[in-house]
Amino acid sequence: MQAKETKLQDIIEGTKQYVIPLFQRTYSWTTKEWEILWKDLIELCEAENPRTHFIGSIVNMPTVSVPEGVAKFLLIDGQQRLTTIFILLTLLRNKARELQKQDFAEEINNTLLVNPYKKDNDFFKLMPTQVDRDIYKNFINGKSNEVENQLTRAYNFFEKKLRQVPLEHEKLKKIITSYFSVVSIVLDTDDNPYLVFESLNAKGRPLTQADLIRNYFFMRIHIDNQDEVYSNYWQPMQTALNDSLTEYIRHYLMRDGSIIKQNDVYYALKERVSQTNAIDYLKELQKYSVYYQRLIYPELEPEEELQKYFRRLNRIEVTTAYPLLLNFYGNYTARKISKADFITILKTLENYLIRRFVCNIPTNQLNKIFPAVFPLLLSKHQDNLAEGVKAILQNRGYPKDNEFYTRFKETKFYGAGDRQIKTKLILETIEEVFAHKEAVPFDNLTIEHVMPQTLSEWWQNHIGEAWEETHELFLHTIGNLTLTAYNTEMSNDDFITKKKIYNESHLELNKYFSSISSWTRTEIEKRAEALAKQALEIWSYFGQENSTSS
Repeated sequence: MQAKETKLQDIIEGTKQYVIPLFQRTYSWTTKEWEILWKDLIELCEAENPRTHFIGSIVNMPTVSVPEGVAKFLLIDGQQRLTTIFILLTLLRNKARELQKQDFAEEINNTLLVNPYKKDNDFFKLMPTQVDRDIYKNFINGKSNEVENQLTRAYNFFEKKLRQVPLEHEKLKKIITSYFSVVSIVLDTDDNPYLVFESLNAKGRPLTQADLIRNYFFMRIHIDNQDEVYSNYWQPMQTALNDSLTEYIRHYLMRDGSIIKQNDVYYALKERVSQTNAIDYLKELQKYSVYYQRLIYPELEPEEELQKYFRRLNRIEVTTAYPLLLNFYGNYTARKISKADFITILKTLENYLIRRFVCNIPTNQLNKIFPAVFPLLLSKHQDNLAEGVKAILQNRGYPKDNEFYTRFKETKFYGAGDRQIKTKLILETIEEVFAHKEAVPFDNLTIEHVMPQTLSEWWQNHIGEAWEETHELFLHTIGNLTLTAYNTEMSNDDFITKKKIYNESHLELNKYFSSISSWTRTEIEKRAEALAKQALEIWSYFGQENSTSS
């Protein structure tokens, strides 16, 4: 390893190319980093006697080059700042061309941006990762980019700055090439670039678990195969899942029943992937990522019935069940279970989660309950997975009918966050039982409190002496909740006014009120009983009353 402080000009000039390897992340600097770099540039440009300004380290490693070819270096660290410098130099060249300073423009182009006598990819002094490559090439070739990403945002940021601040372009170029200094660290060819990258503690943005995992895979894939493997497997997965990629990999790894913390994903994967199985493992990971994408974005699921139940489970916030669902989706695509069985399993999970929600059973145990299900299925219920799920879950905090019925009437459904989402799903599902000829547009409806959250004098008199107790006990219970498109307009109206609006509604939930003349504790409890009976039919008990089978 050789390390020395040097000017940027010495790094860039000459027939050479810096290749950003596939294990690197895409360009990710943001306004924060751009502002710092621009501020440094302005200060140096305005100084009478500018001093050398250190901007960080550039770690690279020479690759085997063909005779008389371009000297190529793998850019192990420093790609963010070096890519940004190339963008700045491209803009300076473009400005020079606009001002008819052709000699200055060609000097920048031919000494700092391209290798003028080389062709194809060798023409470019910087070769970004595949995601950024075409956009960067368009910048260098003077073409426009219709796609927007962080690279184009950087270009637009500095283009705007150059328009706003009247700087002498020749001086700006000199500052960049002669006064910006870096510590150039050149690795020996027998150093492992992946391990160096992984262990560097640079000033840049911290590596995510997904970054480390990508590095680990490509560290075990021969360089001749990397482009193809990246294009076919890693890039589609990264593009589809983006910020959800790390969580997906965690859920994928948990399919075997293991419990993996969010910070341990990388270490868990390292235990499973070796030199010999890296490509096959990545292929399988990419295949399951398509299933995962459909689970979290149900609109992408081509099967309409599956899409319906994915949407419903998403509203219950069923992330803890994703490893289990990935297993079932894999079995479904492999035709080990039918679509009907898959739907039965989805209904069972919904039933289990809705009953627990109604009975206010804490969700923190689900992290331990769901991972254990599939291993048990394989050992005890391989002949019928759909029925096996019921047999296992019925003894893991699954409320029986008497508890569900009682709690359905008494639970304070309405509340902050996901409680409203789940409550609305329950009300919608009860409404759907009435089998409307046309689908009800539930998106336009919100939850309405019949007895309002703020009681007027009319309501206090209407409810009677115990109005405070009634309000406290029953305000957020199911008997007092319905769906309407007029929530804000009618929220505090008296019952007579509200009833007129309910009578105009097409919802069966609201037609219930047509025969009701008052709305007090008695009426709320009576309606709660009616809704609870419907809930018992919709989310009917799937267990055996006295079963302890696992």
